[in-house]
Amino acid sequence: MPASLDDKLVIAISSRALFDMSDSHRVYVEQGVEAYCRYQVEHEEDVLAPGVAFGLVRKLLGLNQQQDATRVEVILLSRNSADTGLRVFNSIEHYGLAITRAAFTSGSSPWRYVAPFGAQLFLSADPDDVVQALSHGHAAATILPSAARVADEGAADVGADQVRIAFDGDAVLFEDAAERVYRSEGLSGFAASERAQAKRPLEGGPFKPFLAALHNLQSQYPADGCPIRTALVTARGAPAHERVIRTLRSWNIRIDEAMFLGGLTKAEFLAAFGADIFFDDQQGHCDLARHHVATGHVPHGVANERPLADA
Repeated sequence: MPASLDDKLVIAISSRALFDMSDSHRVYVEQGVEAYCRYQVEHEEDVLAPGVAFGLVRKLLGLNQQQDATRVEVILLSRNSADTGLRVFNSIEHYGLAITRAAFTSGSSPWRYVAPFGAQLFLSADPDDVVQALSHGHAAATILPSAARVADEGAADVGADQVRIAFDGDAVLFEDAAERVYRSEGLSGFAASERAQAKRPLEGGPFKPFLAALHNLQSQYPADGCPIRTALVTARGAPAHERVIRTLRSWNIRIDEAMFLGGLTKAEFLAAFGADIFFDDQQGHCDLARHHVATGHVPHGVANERPLADA
């Protein structure tokens, strides 16, 4: 019987999100593909340093060791060729990461393998790949450069024994209809609209299926001993909170912590939560958050629409 990943949480990740490949990427940008290939082969025994999403991946794979069962699968999707990708796999082996499945595409976009692998999330350092994945209905985020939580995870910190994932609401977990009202009618119009529709659940955004997959994994643990903790960190405040709460209730999806900040900056709250990663659609929020926690920009919704050029 063929192997299946249907019952697992599956995360697809690019080489540059998992490891710090800034030196080799610089060679590619400045000298081209052939120089990059030579560089990777010449340095294939040199272990790559951890990248921004390395800590998240190690924690997720650690869940399998805790339970003596494979509940999480991490797939490598890389623009490298199999030849230049050897350095990546050597580094995976060095760190003891249980990653055995990969697709190397020799320069073409790897997003098209998200669906065949059944991945509920795609993390990449390439914004174009992320946009393509999102446009085809997959949860995806661009991992932003950050010095936060890239180092060895041995130091004790908040949530050191848990995987902690934080989400923005509108245009990430939820549709962006409310955000469109805010942009067209201002805060007062937004508040009035949300009050009027408080009992009408929001439609799901691109990350609803990923949150549902996390919820399913959480349900396999006792509530008082779950190694996964989620948080909603939103600029919404009262009275716009009610619709969000009722939406999650209608989805029958668990969220462990909810922060309704009423426009306050999110970064310090994310640090206090101890997020291993935070997902937001607005670049400004991401730019502030990435100095505190690993951050993924979700280029979806009205905040990421390009204005039409003047006629």
